[in-house]
Amino acid sequence: MPIDPLLPDVAATARQRGAVVLRAPPGAGKTTRVPVALLDAAGVRNASAPEAPGTASPGARQQTIIMLEPRRLAARAAARWIARERGSKVGAEIGYQVRFDKRVSTATRLLVVTEGILLRRLQRDPFLDDIGVVIFDEFHERRADSDLLLAMVRRVQQEARPDLQIVVMSATLAESETAAIASYLGNVPVLESDGRHFPVDTHYLDRIDDRRIPDKVADAVVTMLPTTAGDLLAFLPGVGEIERTAAQLRGRQVDIDIVPLYGTLHADQQDAALQPGNRQRVVLATNVAETSVTVPGITAVIDSGMVRRTQWDLNNGMEQLVLTETSQASADQRAGRAGRTAPGTALRLWTERQHSQRASYAAPEIARTDLTAVALQLLSWGERDLSQFPWFEAPPASHVAHAIGLLELLGAIDAHQHVTDLGHALLQIPSHPCVARFLIAASEIAPVHRERVALLAALLEERDPFRSEVRGAVTTSDLLDRLQLAENHARRRDLQGIFRARDQLLGALGEARPAPEQDSTGAGSDAALLQALVLGFPHRLARRRANDPRRAVLASGRGVRLSDRSRVHDEGELLLCHDVHGERDGELLVHCASAIELAWLPQALITTHKRTVFDTQRDTVVGRQEQRFAGLVVRTTDTGAVDATSAATCLAEAAAGDVYRALPLDNDPCAAFLARLRWLRGQMPELQLPAFNEAELIELLPGICSGQRSFRDLQRLPLHEILQAQLPYPQQQALQREAPEHYVAPSGSRIRLQYEADRAPVLAVRIQEVFGLAESPRLAGGRVPLVLHLLAPNYRPQQVTDDLASFWQGTYFEVRKELRRRYPKHPWPEEPWNARAIRK
Repeated sequence: MPIDPLLPDVAATARQRGAVVLRAPPGAGKTTRVPVALLDAAGVRNASAPEAPGTASPGARQQTIIMLEPRRLAARAAARWIARERGSKVGAEIGYQVRFDKRVSTATRLLVVTEGILLRRLQRDPFLDDIGVVIFDEFHERRADSDLLLAMVRRVQQEARPDLQIVVMSATLAESETAAIASYLGNVPVLESDGRHFPVDTHYLDRIDDRRIPDKVADAVVTMLPTTAGDLLAFLPGVGEIERTAAQLRGRQVDIDIVPLYGTLHADQQDAALQPGNRQRVVLATNVAETSVTVPGITAVIDSGMVRRTQWDLNNGMEQLVLTETSQASADQRAGRAGRTAPGTALRLWTERQHSQRASYAAPEIARTDLTAVALQLLSWGERDLSQFPWFEAPPASHVAHAIGLLELLGAIDAHQHVTDLGHALLQIPSHPCVARFLIAASEIAPVHRERVALLAALLEERDPFRSEVRGAVTTSDLLDRLQLAENHARRRDLQGIFRARDQLLGALGEARPAPEQDSTGAGSDAALLQALVLGFPHRLARRRANDPRRAVLASGRGVRLSDRSRVHDEGELLLCHDVHGERDGELLVHCASAIELAWLPQALITTHKRTVFDTQRDTVVGRQEQRFAGLVVRTTDTGAVDATSAATCLAEAAAGDVYRALPLDNDPCAAFLARLRWLRGQMPELQLPAFNEAELIELLPGICSGQRSFRDLQRLPLHEILQAQLPYPQQQALQREAPEHYVAPSGSRIRLQYEADRAPVLAVRIQEVFGLAESPRLAGGRVPLVLHLLAPNYRPQQVTDDLASFWQGTYFEVRKELRRRYPKHPWPEEPWNARAIRK
């Protein structure tokens, strides 16, 4: 393979510099050759068996190589090809792991995975302790998860694992982008290889053809078949176009095998498409066949020039699949498929002039996609400020902010962007956080119907298999209609992928949230499922327009319109929009929706007639009235009355933003109490005393603010008493016993002790008042002696000691001489440890 002469340099550079960037065009052999070269260049151990102490040779840390592929099809194909070349079976030395499929054993040394697998591995093992090399294949696709993983792995390498090697491989990255990646990885070398391909004769249309894509592609297939001896590969934007093109070809009775190839196709059918056929074939594929895999026997390519990509819109907070033109680089990749095994021909179904006007490269996915899942991954990984995360190319800040807002709305993170228990549970489910939130909510509302819940979640994630089958009367939910169809046709072959997804989600749900013992609501009905959907997709709620029930307004304020495919006509005032793509007259088209009842909505999404807010100018709670729809304020007026509960909540929220200004933490009683508490907490951790730090104080604010209206009110509170009351009685006793506020001297005087962090407490006392005390008093269970500031009768310090016995036996007699002369009326006994203490 063309890449072979470069392999020693790749392995040596990765080992010496920690990273290397490899630019190699299609056919060079990078996917199958580079991981093997790295495997053979250094000792690596398998992913499952931890290294026994003392078994590694000096300087050689045996670890697994992971190669990241953007698609399941590519991961399986690469692992099988490499294993075959190594003379082994998949799952032995060479393994793979993708969703729904895993071939790995204790012998596996090279593991080919998809992005989601590596992300979950990073959550379990943040330092990738058992990984020696991470290979990013086909990085030019710039998928959001690939960008995320590159940044995460690079951070691991920089902060914890300098021995971790990174290899970034690409076929069509621009030179400037290649150089940028090399710089990002520490100015590492860029190695380039020639490709191996046969000449491809590329043709364009003479004039613009505005017909539907299936019509154009079917005609082109019929025209090109007689001109090529090999198989033909046609690129189409989606499954719908593939099915319609296949139907046209069958209708024309073309004597060929028609082979579909797309991401959600059953794995067996995908693998069959990568095997040579017995007669001429037409492979109808999405962009899964564009990179990473080789479809054998292809000598002709027809390119529709279109692709469906996710496009996230900040204005409405929704992600859609958008039909868009491919880039010039993508067109080159597709055309190159015709020249992998023999000279070939490529036909582009657009004009050469149109080609010159296309973008050179597609925009990175991370700049145009929903970042909710990405943000949750990073926050759970330990990132606190996503704006400071060291991206290779940072996403728009507005997209990140929206993702954070949606995660808060879902309950996945708190106001401080700390991941909640629910957020961690969402991460255990291999789905978008919204789908995972629905799963958990529905399983709790209807625990005895978990299989139905998981099937509905799978329908939400997978391509709609019933687009042309839902007919009949008007219903309250297009989605539940599809659920019923799926349940009634469980044995249909085209539904097996959805049922596999259901089973996986069901297993993940069991790990994330075990099933409750009882169905406390008796739910499981359609209403329960729809209620859970609202919890999972609150940002997709819409309100019908009064003058047209097929039109509505999203919570974001964007207009939507029910398409002809939706059977939800005028049932209910509220809609939940499931499948949204396309536009008509400036409004988004909703193809699948559900009618929602007002009673099902979380409080946060209901119009609030009265709202209490905090006036920062006066530091006080005031009442306002707002007409809102799912966060959209349409009118605001001031009101007079504020109920006590709302006032307390609002004040607590305001105080949480500036606890130290809001609460009287610096006044003498409170400061003294906190000093005692925190000192004892450090000395006796077994008591498990709270620190009443900022986070703990914020948790207490709702109770503290009860009945209060302003920061001035809070400043008047006896905060030390409130905080002490938060301690269980045994802790209160321990605090009083081991770190008392006062010390009762032998004279009977109650003297306040002075506490400071990391220092022994101080007792300032006149010498006469501790006569009869043989040794220094001790606190914290006898662990810490008091520091005595021994005072003369005029209350001026004469001696500082934490060893009173030694003072009596030594220094006291020198002090006694001086003080006896100055204060002859005061007693100065020769044996003060046996003398009677004098108070006055």
